[in-house]
Amino acid sequence: MHPIISKLRSKLLVFLTHQLALPILKIIRSPQKFEFTKEALYQLPEGTLGRELVTMLDKKNLKLLPYYAKHDIKHILLQYDTTDEGEVCLQCFMLGNHHLSFPVMATVVYGMVTMPEYWSKFNHAYKRGSRCKPIEDWQWFSLLDQPVQLLVNKINENEIVYARD
Repeated sequence: MHPIISKLRSKLLVFLTHQLALPILKIIRSPQKFEFTKEALYQLPEGTLGRELVTMLDKKNLKLLPYYAKHDIKHILLQYDTTDEGEVCLQCFMLGNHHLSFPVMATVVYGMVTMPEYWSKFNHAYKRGSRCKPIEDWQWFSLLDQPVQLLVNKINENEIVYARD
């Protein structure tokens, strides 16, 4: 992909997500506010979800956004990077996992239209989501003291069984 097109595509995705969708969804949904500070998360043991969250945010030079922390947690547990490709893969996983929402659909459609070079990865993420146990009803903020690997394994249980078939 041409670097200029890729950069514009990325800026458009960030704009649509952070400047348009998030403010609107915050009003419509009244999402649960993340009450933890970075300092509190750093007090958790290494390898726990909360500690991994703050470490990832620092490594990526991202802010801890109180209404976006659940989404960032999903990046860690589903093991999709915070790149454009990873963002669309995460949403394809969620769609495959039967989570139907405006952000999921908008991101998947955006990715399918503007990122044809990643279609096979998006398809794989969708199929992975459909094989994994539903995670939509997880109480994300109560998992912060849990080991990341334990949670990843829990998500991937069906995926691993399916891969052996």
